[in-house]
Amino acid sequence: MKRYQDHAILLLRMALAAGFLSAVSSRLGLWGEQSSGWESFLAYTEKVNSFAPKNCIPALAILSTVIESLLALLLLLGYQTKYAAVAAAMLTFVFALAMTYSFGVKDPLDYSVFAFSMAAFLLSTMEKYHWSLDQFISKNKTN
Repeated sequence: MKRYQDHAILLLRMALAAGFLSAVSSRLGLWGEQSSGWESFLAYTEKVNSFAPKNCIPALAILSTVIESLLALLLLLGYQTKYAAVAAAMLTFVFALAMTYSFGVKDPLDYSVFAFSMAAFLLSTMEKYHWSLDQFISKNKTN
């Protein structure tokens, strides 16, 4: 049973990283015709953050893109996984709350933002992260 749990943790880490990478790739145009593009992302950021001053929107868009990219990389590598998972959970929970405020609860539920956030919180509760830099570093410290 333990072996399956280790695999599930790895897959959860990869799924969360893929979610962030896909979103960033879309706004940067890396998905080709299926990409949303930066201008669309700015417009969406403004809608989601309807409570924020308009002059803050570009900074929010850039900041969220940088943070999502960093979290994806940390989760893929399995480096500082617990902290990356907590940060991912907090970021996506704030996003879900902003969506709820701006659009109502249906949109964040339809897009599984709360589920994504809680999955990241769950990942943060794990004691060990097999197949990760964290595990590699931990083994080298004990040797």
